[in-house]
Amino acid sequence: MKKDIKKEIYSPAEDSYILQETLKKFLKKISKNSKVLDMGSGSGIQALTCKKLKFKKILAADINPDAIKHLKKQKLKTVQSNLFSKIKKTQKFNLVIFNPPYLPLDKREPKSSQINTTAGKKGYEIIIKFLKQAKQHLKNKNSSILLLFSSLSKPKTILKHAKELGYNFKLLNQQKLFFEELYLFEFKQE
Repeated sequence: MKKDIKKEIYSPAEDSYILQETLKKFLKKISKNSKVLDMGSGSGIQALTCKKLKFKKILAADINPDAIKHLKKQKLKTVQSNLFSKIKKTQKFNLVIFNPPYLPLDKREPKSSQINTTAGKKGYEIIIKFLKQAKQHLKNKNSSILLLFSSLSKPKTILKHAKELGYNFKLLNQQKLFFEELYLFEFKQE
């Protein structure tokens, strides 16, 4: 990855690479005409993976204006948005990818990096908010969300809320790291 990525932009790490590896396999099963949303795109690793695999209808969204500038330099279609706040209600996607902030609040962490890492006081609030909002942006019952989170994010709480929101889900990948386990799920509407 290029070294010119600013510190405020989430640089790819283990979570990004697990998602990218699974995304490459997943994209082989869907049409190249699929509309793809890379939510919280950051450095653009997932959107660029889609682009490299010849997907043309890709939208990269991020809350961070520095990330948006970086994504535009990568020649990606972008929108600066806090989750779906700036995405039109009429925009529907076949695939939504999200490597969200997924850690509980750590007051010792600098505020400048909390936007990339902290999902709320308990570590899942942003994820549940995303799942609530994402429903109206899925094109149909075959549309998927690829969502990554951590064992520190209270996975049982996330999956309980997802079920209540009418999602089916299956685990696509997981990786144990030294202080947490990462999970990558596919979510679909029931």
